[in-house]
Amino acid sequence: MAELFALLANVWDTVRFPLGGAACLSGAILCIIGTIGVLRFPDFYTRVHAASITDTSGAGLVVVGMVLMAPSWIVVVKLFCILGFLLLTSATASHALVNAAHTAGLQPKIGPMAKRGHDDEEEGAH
Repeated sequence: MAELFALLANVWDTVRFPLGGAACLSGAILCIIGTIGVLRFPDFYTRVHAASITDTSGAGLVVVGMVLMAPSWIVVVKLFCILGFLLLTSATASHALVNAAHTAGLQPKIGPMAKRGHDDEEEGAH
């Protein structure tokens, strides 16, 4: 039984670094996709949505990748604390930012489909 545990520990030490690297790379790609979304979307609200969703999940994946490659348990505990702080503050900051913009009167851009649907409703009412 001890040999089986030794074999599993050896396999885990071999597999955890490529898995951690893949998670870090996936998180970095998500962050880059979020940046492209911030540059391409038309208004403030869609840009904040792209930034908050992809950066939270991208940074989360980077932290999970670092957890997989961590050398000791104390580092894992610290990384989980960072992940929890990141998840709580990112959503809160995005909500506060959008709430402040909405309170200040910033209106989202409405695309042509919404305008066309609104005009159709007005014609039917007359």
